[in-house]
Amino acid sequence: MSSGHSRRSFMSLVTSFAGVAAVNTVSTEVAAQTPAPVTPAWDLGWLDEFRGRHKQVYDLGGIDLDIDPRPLRFTLNYLDTFRDVYKLEFPEVNTAVGISNSAFPMNASDRLWEKYGLGERAKIIDPTTMKPAVRNIFLDGSPMSVKAMQARGTVFWQCNIALGVVAQRLAQATKTPVEDVRADLLAGLNPGVRLVPSHVMALGLSQERGFTYMKA
Repeated sequence: MSSGHSRRSFMSLVTSFAGVAAVNTVSTEVAAQTPAPVTPAWDLGWLDEFRGRHKQVYDLGGIDLDIDPRPLRFTLNYLDTFRDVYKLEFPEVNTAVGISNSAFPMNASDRLWEKYGLGERAKIIDPTTMKPAVRNIFLDGSPMSVKAMQARGTVFWQCNIALGVVAQRLAQATKTPVEDVRADLLAGLNPGVRLVPSHVMALGLSQERGFTYMKA
């Protein structure tokens, strides 16, 4: 077979795949019937602010909060043992918690938990009421809480792609425009949460900057 014919066959194959991909993309967009969200101006310079010798990132991307009521135990253990053994704390010791998918409620304010029934949807029980939580039970109240970790220098991030998926599901459930729900979720993230383009991208960038990786 001639090289010219082989090239034409290859290009035809690539074109056919591209056509299928385009059709699938259009079909998905039509099915969703939602406008593309406004892309924020990404500033990931905060990743360069971690200057400690000891750094670890915790991947909470697929954790089930109804099954694991102590998702930050490894972060706490890391910080405590460096403090106790080496007398080191922030900024010499750095920690980051990456959140995506089912872990989103950890980054959500009490207002979002109550408004969208996040506890009921995720089957998360409030230990003080023994009913579906209407507040962020991970936010404060213990040394293992989000606020306690933030006070020790831990940065929490939120995957933008996962946020869009959450917005679509809640919009469908509440019969509210997706763009309105997404804006509401963004406004209701816990103070200090960093929005990143994608969870996997942030995991990669953090490891390039010396973070060791741990799947929580």
